[in-house]
Amino acid sequence: MGIGNIGVPGLILIAVVVLVLFGRGKVSSLMGEVGKGITAFKKGVAEGKEEIEDKSSESARDVTPEETTDKDKV
Repeated sequence: MGIGNIGVPGLILIAVVVLVLFGRGKVSSLMGEVGKGITAFKKGVAEGKEEIEDKSSESARDVTPEETTDKDKV
C-alpha cells in the first residue's frame, strides 16, 4: 500500500488523529494560517506576473516601417 493509495477512509482517520492530538482550536488556527499563506502566495504570483508584463511592454517597440516619400519611390 503506497501513499498514493490512501483513500477517503484513510484521510478521515488521519483527520481524526490530528484533531485528537492537537485539539479543535489549534487545528482551526493552523488552517487559518495555511489559508493566509495560500492567499499571500497567490498575491505574490499575481504581482510577479504584472511586473514581468510591465517590463515586457516597456521593452516592446514599434516595428512598423516608416512611410516612404516620393524620392524613395523608383
